[in-house]
Order: sequence, then structure tokens, then C-alpha cells
Amino acid sequence: MSADTVVLLHGLGRSPLAMMGLARFLKRQGFHVINQGYASRSGTVAELCRNLMHDLLPSLPATGQIHFVTHSLGGILLRYGLQHWNIHPGRLGRAVMLAPPSQGSEVVDVLRRIPLLPRIMGPAFLQLGTDESSVPLQLLSREQNQLPLDVGVIAGRTSYEPWFTPLFGEDNDGKVSVSRSRHPGMKDFRALAVGHTFIMNDKRVRQHIVHFLRLGRFL
Repeated sequence: MSADTVVLLHGLGRSPLAMMGLARFLKRQGFHVINQGYASRSGTVAELCRNLMHDLLPSLPATGQIHFVTHSLGGILLRYGLQHWNIHPGRLGRAVMLAPPSQGSEVVDVLRRIPLLPRIMGPAFLQLGTDESSVPLQLLSREQNQLPLDVGVIAGRTSYEPWFTPLFGEDNDGKVSVSRSRHPGMKDFRALAVGHTFIMNDKRVRQHIVHFLRLGRFL
């Protein structure tokens, strides 16, 4: 019997290098891993999803379950892709989203006003806020609290970016508040004392990921 496949999707401004340690860990657990890269600053969420699937599809095995582990923007791309990608529902396994801006990010609302920064960060960055242009919130309205696969969310509640602290009135990981990381259709949730940028490298996070992929719940 072939091993289940886990597709890794990194966050905004990152590359597959950010997920390499997690990829090695999951391979040691017996999973077939695809550490999929994409040019995160090159287009809108819709454009990134289209290009991502074009690159990913040839790499997917013909049989077996397909799981996902995403970081930040990667979780939004997965949610958008699940509404547009041609993956048979019977092949969808489970997904763990790390630090996802499931309901948008307060930081984006502020940073988008800084001259030249939106151009540097790219079109998808502008779509991750909490206003009417927010793609995460638009996805929520279409999902109707339902997702086509079991999803677990791991949020960070420790910020190593104190300059963003005034933007939050609650626990956060420096980029996303704990409450905005939640998705109403998720099957399980954990908020851990980790920051946004390197959440995927935390040992506890990795153990939670494996447990959810295998059993559909966190430790």
C-alpha cells in the first residue's frame, strides 16, 4: 500500500526552504511529502492558486490520500483551491493550517497604507485584510462553515514582533490574532506559545500535525 501524500504550502514571502525541516520530519513518519513552492508575491490569490495547481498536479500520485499542511497564506490558497481545483473528493485526506489568517489579518489593514510596501509584498497581500476586500472573509461566506476535508488549526499566541502589539487586543502571533485564525468549520484547534514566522519548526506543533493527519484530532 502506498504512503499517504502530504502537500506543504509555505506562506507569503517565503519559499519551500521554510518548510524543509517539517518535510524531513514528515518523511520520517512515513508520509510521501511534496514541498510545493509558489511565487507568493507575483499575483492575486486566484492567480497564485491557478499557477500552484498547474505546478502541483503533475507531482500528485495517481492513488492514495492527499493531505495538506499550510502556513499562513498557504491556508488561504488551500481554501480557495478547494473550491476550484479538480481533485476528487474521495482523495482528500486532512489538512493542518498553521497560523492561518482565516478571518483576515489586522496587520495587513495597517501595512497596506505604507507607501510602496503593497507593491513589494504583492497583490495577494492586499487581499488578506479584514475589510470588504478580504479574500478570507469572502471565502467564509461561500463555505457556509463547511469544508470538504477535516481541518485542524494551530495558532500562535506569542509575538516576537512588539511593534505590532498595539494592533491587537488579544493573544496573537505577531501577524494574526488567535481569534482570527479560527475557522468555523475546523475539527480541532490549538493555540500554542509560538510565533508566526517559525511555527512549523516547533516540536510540539510537529507532533500535533502528525497526530491530526493520522487520527483527525490533535494531541
